Amino acid sequence: MIASVAGQVAAVGPDSAVVEVGGVGVLVHCAPGTLATLRVGEPARLATSLVVREESLTLYGFAADDERAVFELLQTASGVGPRLALAMLAVHTPNALRVAVASADIKALTMVPGIGQKGAQRIVLELKDKLGTPGHAVDAALNGTAARPAWRDQVHSGLVGLGYSARDADEAVAAVAPEADAETAAGRAPEVAALLKSALRALSVR
Repeated sequence: MIASVAGQVAAVGPDSAVVEVGGVGVLVHCAPGTLATLRVGEPARLATSLVVREESLTLYGFAADDERAVFELLQTASGVGPRLALAMLAVHTPNALRVAVASADIKALTMVPGIGQKGAQRIVLELKDKLGTPGHAVDAALNGTAARPAWRDQVHSGLVGLGYSARDADEAVAAVAPEADAETAAGRAPEVAALLKSALRALSVR
């Protein structure tokens, strides 16, 4: 198993990055939040999980070991493959997924494209004893206190990575919040890439 890759970032795309390791460009599929931390020409280390199929070897990369652990645990649920597991981490942070499973938050799970009502119920049933439970976060969820949406941190880190100040990033995140809220209200998961573009537009017209 390839547990991690470290080297200079050669390219960053919409859903993957290429990391130069020992003169070899390694293609790593990542969630938007991880891609937002990568800069072409700069060194990076990604925790990785290798998915082996008869016809392919696919490497998935994560900014933290905990993300990789959750990615692998998610796939132990029936009907959850690597692409769906990655989509879950694109919408929710590892702790948000722990909260959703521990508190049987079906609505939060169905925000992930590809997960319906029955699929969410199955995931809760099969993973409730595997993912672990961050106690304070679960208490907040059960008390009706909304957790900080994952898209906020992802858009914020993306803007800071592009050279904007933390204050500018905060203002841009606030500017696109109504767009994200509208998507959530419609039962769709906010797309980080689309929100990042909107945030950049908001900053350009100030």
